[in-house]
Amino acid sequence: MNAGFMPISKEDMKEQGIDQLDFVFVIGDAYVDHPSFGYAIISRILQAHGYTVGIISQPDWKDDTSISILGTPKLAFLVCGGNMDSMVNHYSVSKKPRTMDAYTPGGVTGKRPDYATVVYCNLIRHTYKDIPIVVGGIEASLRRLAHYDYWSNKVKRSLLLDSGADLISYGMGEHSIVEIADALKAGIAVKDITFIDGTVFKTKDKDIIYDAIMLPSYDEIKADKRVFAESFYTQYQNTDAFTAKRLCEPYDHVYVVQNPPSKPLTVEEMDAVYALPYMRTYHPSYEALGGIPAINEVKFSLISNRGCYGGCNFCALTFHQGRIIQCRSHESIIEEAKKITQEKDFKGYIHDVGGPTANFRAPACQKQLTKGACTNRQCLFPTPCKNLIVDHSDYVALLRKLRALPKVKKVFVRSGIRFDYLIYDKDQTFLRELCEYHVSGQLKVAPEHISNAVLEKLGKPRVEVYNRFVEAYQNMNKKLGKEQYLVPYLMSSHPGSTLKEAVELAEYLRDHNLSPEQVQDFYPTPSTISTCMYYTGLDPRTMEPVYVATNPHEKAMQRALIQYKNPKNYELVKEALIKAGREDLIGFDKKCLIRPRKMEHKASRQNIPASTSANHTPHKKTIRNVHKKKSGR
Repeated sequence: MNAGFMPISKEDMKEQGIDQLDFVFVIGDAYVDHPSFGYAIISRILQAHGYTVGIISQPDWKDDTSISILGTPKLAFLVCGGNMDSMVNHYSVSKKPRTMDAYTPGGVTGKRPDYATVVYCNLIRHTYKDIPIVVGGIEASLRRLAHYDYWSNKVKRSLLLDSGADLISYGMGEHSIVEIADALKAGIAVKDITFIDGTVFKTKDKDIIYDAIMLPSYDEIKADKRVFAESFYTQYQNTDAFTAKRLCEPYDHVYVVQNPPSKPLTVEEMDAVYALPYMRTYHPSYEALGGIPAINEVKFSLISNRGCYGGCNFCALTFHQGRIIQCRSHESIIEEAKKITQEKDFKGYIHDVGGPTANFRAPACQKQLTKGACTNRQCLFPTPCKNLIVDHSDYVALLRKLRALPKVKKVFVRSGIRFDYLIYDKDQTFLRELCEYHVSGQLKVAPEHISNAVLEKLGKPRVEVYNRFVEAYQNMNKKLGKEQYLVPYLMSSHPGSTLKEAVELAEYLRDHNLSPEQVQDFYPTPSTISTCMYYTGLDPRTMEPVYVATNPHEKAMQRALIQYKNPKNYELVKEALIKAGREDLIGFDKKCLIRPRKMEHKASRQNIPASTSANHTPHKKTIRNVHKKKSGR
């Protein structure tokens, strides 16, 4: 199998003895040949099956010639907008441009367009009228059917139609891309490749669509938010590779058809993916430009699993990777760890061992291996399923092996630890070893909120479960003689959160002496239950109304309440407390969140308007009383 980078120029092709490439892969990121980057996996898999692949990274979308630097591919163009949705990459939740792009040389911004996948496909189609185009990656995967687009505040069509591409390979793509390649090589016209799991195709011929659930038309879901929510939930219930039905979404004169997802990779298949000859770094041509910042997050980390049965409503993993856990063997992970230790800049620290959820190392139950995940039930929410297997022994054994490797000083666990799953384990071995060996001062966890009303909309466990974990974590560290803390990730303005729930969260932070430095406003990204709630005002699971904070000022108040100790947030916190009818939290009692401003306090003590108090000299007794109050703070 070929080592070295994929060709990025005609000169590279010549050096590698390639006259014409089978596939030209257009990507929105810089070219990083590492298994944490989806396009790197796909190109290496194609190479392993005998196909040649060249990379065009971040082409100038305003220049037609930028798409032609590798010539015409024999089989197809492949397009991936990047490791992130290009709109999330470009904009914060407030829709302000970000100041850095970690996937671009030197971290500079502006090297890819908005809606990159669509723009790149249109660029290709402008020059190559008849060459097949296959799109994949997170951007295409989550926009494969009609979807709400937060940035334009519109319901957009399937990306397949707006891009002019022929096929979407959705999900992780290892199975479907090889089947697509083999079909094209066999001479099957791309319009006839309608039979591959994990793909979306378009057709004008309704007769070729069989055994499909007919979704509402695009015009219907665009016109009626309730219909949108109903359609979305049908899609959500058909994301499992074992139980999902084919879905068909009608448009004017064309149908977009989603085939069922590809089957999960076996352990052997996962091992094979990560054994491919990645260069494990960015292309050397970027060195002079400052390198690629994103490599720093993954260079000394290990991916041990994929998929997640946690079922958080704000997360798109159900639509993209699915709910069934897929794992690599210990041997595969240890082998990669040994490669990491040979890197010249390895300092002895493995930064992470995990995946979407670090402590999931097997499907939730035995049934999922043959019958898939339940359609109408979650494994952990609202309470753990009676069939859930809670067992950390395999993960503990893996971490012990990694700790024992020569040159390894410490193995961190920084991927999301599912704290509810951890606390359901009656055996505290993992908790003990996590605290003793795999945390350095702080452990980040994601309760997201503490109001049970909001947690229900988030798809997260009740606050009582989180409190049990906090107590267990503190007790274990005390037993070990360690001073280590929890850093909770919190989210403001999620659907279901009013100012009442935001105040409830602020009171919890007060009572637990927490001062979060980082707070994430809810970000409505395509294809999540939470985004459906945000757009429709309905919970698609029940079709009941949900309160949604959409006004920027109210969202700012909810966010400020989480950081009520920050003086910059004083006015917003005060306004929020007044609007929520919680003026009892403005004062000098230890339960109060903020204190009155000096002038306001003097005025209130004398029952006169604050605006006139500046010219008033209070009685000495009043001053003494004020000082008494201050001294008791």
